[in-house]
Amino acid sequence: MSCKFHKAVFHAVLAATLYAVSIPFSKLLLAQMPPTMLAAFLYIGAGMGMSMLGMLKKNRSEESLQCGDIRYVVAMVMLDIIAPILLMLGLRYSSAASSSLLNNFEIVATSIIALVIFGENVSKRLWLAIALITFSSILLTFDTGDEFSFSFGSLLVLGATICWGIENNCTRQIADKDPLQIVVVKGFGSGLGALVVALVIGERFFAIEWIMLTMLLGFVSYGLSIYYYTYAQRVIGAARTSAYYAIAPFIGVVFSMLILGERPNWIFFVALFVMLVGTYLTSTKEGDNKIE
Repeated sequence: MSCKFHKAVFHAVLAATLYAVSIPFSKLLLAQMPPTMLAAFLYIGAGMGMSMLGMLKKNRSEESLQCGDIRYVVAMVMLDIIAPILLMLGLRYSSAASSSLLNNFEIVATSIIALVIFGENVSKRLWLAIALITFSSILLTFDTGDEFSFSFGSLLVLGATICWGIENNCTRQIADKDPLQIVVVKGFGSGLGALVVALVIGERFFAIEWIMLTMLLGFVSYGLSIYYYTYAQRVIGAARTSAYYAIAPFIGVVFSMLILGERPNWIFFVALFVMLVGTYLTSTKEGDNKIE
């Protein structure tokens, strides 16, 4: 495999690692800030941070977004308004560990949309992985209290992953354009959009120290993560990038246990094992050869 391919894989893994820290820290921030406001400042932080990074990067020779890209940009921004709001609301009603693991359902959404709408090939091995990840996600939507019931928080997190799966494919269509510009547009567009939603529904928050911390987290976990994810997509495609990105939930689980002291129940560990098998299958050689 070429050096270009390996560099793209590194970018996908780096993007996953940067995003992974967002779940447990967002859970902590939810104790201080309303969920929609939190989602807004995460993306605004991404936009501001990447804008400042762009000022430091001179003589960049990337192609800018064009008028023909408008439909993908609008879809991308709208989905990035909805998805983080659903995720923050989901985090309110479910554990950070379960929410982290459920993020792997994004692979399913991304891969199926990449196949059905954009014509990317999906191997038999990846279909098996998709089935296992879906089964694991279904397990994680159950709340094991006195009796089994659906977890409202988990369903919200799944909704967020579906939005991001669609958004991943929209971003793939403009991945040959300037990644930094794409992240800045995503950050400010989605962040300001979510801020408007927050104000309309009556959320208010003015503690500047928490806003600054949230924006810093957004720059690292959303800005830099999306930046490297976009670089990976332009080389290895939406479905394959999503497959390598699948390590993010497992890193998020570890952070959730270390930072928040969460101790998931038995069904979580069953789902974790199934998810690990499915994720392993997404990164095997056969799968890589078939996903274009």
